[in-house]
Formats: sequence, C-alpha cells, structure tokens
Amino acid sequence: MATTDVETVGSGADKAKLAGSVALLVLGFVGFYLLSAQGVLAQWAVLLVALAAAVAVFAVSEPGKRLQAYGRDSWKEVKKVVWPTRREATQMTAYVFAFVFVMALFLWLTDKTLEWVLYDLVLGWR
Repeated sequence: MATTDVETVGSGADKAKLAGSVALLVLGFVGFYLLSAQGVLAQWAVLLVALAAAVAVFAVSEPGKRLQAYGRDSWKEVKKVVWPTRREATQMTAYVFAFVFVMALFLWLTDKTLEWVLYDLVLGWR
C-alpha cells in the first residue's frame, strides 16, 4: 500500500511568511496596474520591488530554505556528471543518424512489399 504522507508547512510562522509572500506578489501586480498613469518606470519599479520582497520573504521560510538546499544539492550532482567528449558525442550522433536511416529504409521496404502483396496479388487492382 502506498504511503499517504503529505508534507505541509509546519509552523504558523511559515504559513504567515508564505501568505505574506503571496500578498506581496499580488500587491506588486495590483500596484503595476494602478500606477499606469504614473509612467512605465514607476510601474516596473513597484513590480520588481514587490517581487524581490516576496522572494526574500519566501527565502527565509522553511520551504524556501528547503528549496535552496535542493538547488545546492542539484548543482552538486550536476558537477558529478561526466560529459562526453566532442568525439564521443559526434560518434553517438552518427550512430543515431545511421540507425534512423536503416529503420526508414526497412519501413519503406516493408510498406512497399505489403502494398505489392495486397494490391497486386490479393486484390489485383494494378
């Protein structure tokens, strides 16, 4: 039986931080549209400041800290990847193209053979 553990925000402070982050985002968008008479610079300034504040509030919450830790761990794993050399990548690409060509030829021959059997021999349409 599968486990039904659902990870939720633990403390009330974290819930308040997440709610504050969402509220800052909403206020940024509302401010962007309400300040249309003030000019584009004021609109974008309010939106970017609200976005930066929302990200900062999210970053100090527990889910934000877990997201940062996940990002750090992911980056460590990416550094462990052994990337192929240029020669290896070129060879593998050539193998893929050759395989695709052979499969296309096989499918074309199969199609033409079935067409000949069905239309010429069975149905006699040609």
